Amino acid sequence: MKKNIASVAVLLLIISHLHAQRSPVDYVNPFLGTATLWDSADIGYKPTHRTWGAEVFPGSSVPNAMVQLSPVTQFHSGSGYQYEDTVIYGFIHTSKGHWNLGYIPLLPVTGAVAADNYGSGYSHQNESAHPGYYQVYLERYGINAELTSTLRCAYHSYTCKTGQPMKLIADLNLSNERVRSWQITQEGENVFTGFQQAGEKMYFYAVTNHKIRNIDSLKGNSKEVPEINFMDGPGPLDLQIGFSFVSIQNAKENLQKEMLGKNFAQVRSEAERTWDKLLSKITVTGGTERQRGLFYSCLYRSFLWPALRSDVNGDFLDLSGKVVNKGFNYYTEPSLWDDYRNKLVLLGLLSPDVTADVIRSLIDKGEKTGFMPTFFHGDHASAFIAGSWLRGIRGYDINSAYHLLLRNATVEGGTRPYITEYMEKGYISTPDIEHPVIETRAKAGVTKTLEYAYDDYSVAQLARALGDTANYRMLMKRTSNYKNVFDPSTGFMRGRLDDGNWVKHFDPEYPYYEYMYREANAWQSSFFAPHDVKGLIGLYKSKDAFEKKLDSLFTLPWDGVEAYNISGFIGQYCQGNQPDHSVPFMYYFVDRQEKSQVILDSIMNHFYGMGKYGLAYAGMDDAGEMSSWYVFNAMGFYPFSPADPNYIISVPLFDKVDLKLGDTLQYTILKKNTGKKISAITYRDKKINGYFITDEALKKGGKLVISVK
Repeated sequence: MKKNIASVAVLLLIISHLHAQRSPVDYVNPFLGTATLWDSADIGYKPTHRTWGAEVFPGSSVPNAMVQLSPVTQFHSGSGYQYEDTVIYGFIHTSKGHWNLGYIPLLPVTGAVAADNYGSGYSHQNESAHPGYYQVYLERYGINAELTSTLRCAYHSYTCKTGQPMKLIADLNLSNERVRSWQITQEGENVFTGFQQAGEKMYFYAVTNHKIRNIDSLKGNSKEVPEINFMDGPGPLDLQIGFSFVSIQNAKENLQKEMLGKNFAQVRSEAERTWDKLLSKITVTGGTERQRGLFYSCLYRSFLWPALRSDVNGDFLDLSGKVVNKGFNYYTEPSLWDDYRNKLVLLGLLSPDVTADVIRSLIDKGEKTGFMPTFFHGDHASAFIAGSWLRGIRGYDINSAYHLLLRNATVEGGTRPYITEYMEKGYISTPDIEHPVIETRAKAGVTKTLEYAYDDYSVAQLARALGDTANYRMLMKRTSNYKNVFDPSTGFMRGRLDDGNWVKHFDPEYPYYEYMYREANAWQSSFFAPHDVKGLIGLYKSKDAFEKKLDSLFTLPWDGVEAYNISGFIGQYCQGNQPDHSVPFMYYFVDRQEKSQVILDSIMNHFYGMGKYGLAYAGMDDAGEMSSWYVFNAMGFYPFSPADPNYIISVPLFDKVDLKLGDTLQYTILKKNTGKKISAITYRDKKINGYFITDEALKKGGKLVISVK
């Protein structure tokens, strides 16, 4: 009898352990998004080149840090790391997941190596990653490398299993950008310093626990490669490195304030606690292990960019090249074309202080040029700043921001190319080219017209909030300009010539990088008017006609055209790029919410954790946009129009989602029953009419109950 009782107790303990919720940080897999897509069933066409599967880095960083410490397996290739590669060439200290950065690569070696042959093989069986930590065994040298980091500093710890003396290759000739100059100097027995200048100039100050014998040069392939030789020392070779974009002295101060005096375990533990504090602001209950793993991995990935550029003393290098100190943390520009849609809204929800400083940084840049900066295409600082202000985020000069955004919207020569033509004609024209191809370049006139109309709406909301009635009315008149590129004979947004006629050579299934559309085709571009969906639907004969058009978007097969940046299809809909990421919600506006949910669930089920290793996305993460799309939709609300302070409600993946907004405020989302169709929504026990909840209501706390059937 006692034996049976003991067996039952053990079984209950095992069951309890299996059902225990792990800490959010333990669900994160930093390798998610590092693999490439090759299977045509995943991509949508037969690839002749590597197809992007998120392009993220697996290494160590803390939220929105200056330092991203990660292995590099290919320079000039996304983040620098591809999961299918077999050789590591160094550990870089900056990464975004685009074709830039990758600064100051370092690699520990033993024995004699050549300047053009020092990389080491490695195996995923001897590689691991965790938020704030990365480890890999370098097979060629018998060295186990462990990496961790703080906001502005990196910690390398190398253990050589063969017992041979270790050296350090610092190939400052290389980064993901063209290197213009570099310098490395020994300063005393245990310190080396220098800089690498590529797109930016990054300084470093490194302290080692083994004495430096000398800094020599490997030679070969017409380049000098610094080799740091160490005297024999006990235990692992540890490097503690401070960085700065201002000076070596500031890099030293950053190191002294953030890392010196701490051992590797302390720094790693602090990094993990930082991540756990952030990720624990959202607690999910229910769902599968896979869904929870994807959720927290995507949440983690959403908070790595923008990156810090100011030092611990507040110094930063401004856009004019001056060292200034203005009392706030200075950040890189967000990837605005990508992440204004969702990631920057998520940043504002969970890290409002960082968001305020990102906006202050944008304003500081804009005041140097007279225009608010943008990224890649469009003028989407407008939606970011207007939406942030309307969501109650303060701490920056809103009048200066508004002045700059208004100049963007009205003055030629700044952030909005062809703004004069747009103001005069109500659209941006497209040249008629007889045989355009994917790579044909022009104005991307259709996309610019659609985006400028939404940007006008965004600035108009700020004008209204600030009491500028005249400019509010002027801008609101322009918000319907998207209608000027709608061709009723085809039901698509279509290029218009300078004389007002339609572009003759028109195929709605054919994608362009920058001809009529920006990285999209007509199908993917024709449903973008998040500020005026009612007006968009009104361009069609009826709601039924609009619904049928949407049905065709999701059912008309992709015809096999291969294009960079465009992959991962449901019909013509493309999850692998940003232009149509809000379109799945359009069924809501024709009273068919459940059809939207079918699409949303399909995307979450199939386009994250893809490919041979289950580690790819449908396309580039683009500084967290793709990840944030998953986070919002898994929680059951999404910033359909990011300039507006509200969210569209969908069916969560999880039974319960708790958000901690601020120090004590708790907001809870509960899902009742299973199914695709929302039957009722209540907030604080009161019924919500429609499918939107305001940001103000969300931040009051309480329970949002979503009943489905």
